[in-house]
Amino acid sequence: MYIHLGNNIMLPTSEIIGIFDLENSTISKRTRDFLNKAEKSGKVITVSYDLPRSFVVAEKKGEIKIYISQISSSTLRRRTGYIDSL
Repeated sequence: MYIHLGNNIMLPTSEIIGIFDLENSTISKRTRDFLNKAEKSGKVITVSYDLPRSFVVAEKKGEIKIYISQISSSTLRRRTGYIDSL
C-alpha cells in the first residue's frame, strides 16, 4: 500500500518508520538536532513549500530519508490504514 504525502509524492507504507507532528515533536532538542543533521547530510526531502505540518521518517535499503509534508500527521496516519492505539 502507498501513502500520498502531497504534491504527487507517494511512499510505500512498508518503508515508513514513523509519522510525526512537526510542531509538537520539535520541542525536543534531540528531534531538532536529528532534523538538522539530516538536512545537512541531504536526507531531507521537502514535499511542498507550504507551511510544514509533519515529517515522515522512511527507510529504503538501509538509507533513511525524511519527508517534510504540509499534510497533518493525523491525516497521514489515517491514510496508512492503521488505527492509532492512543
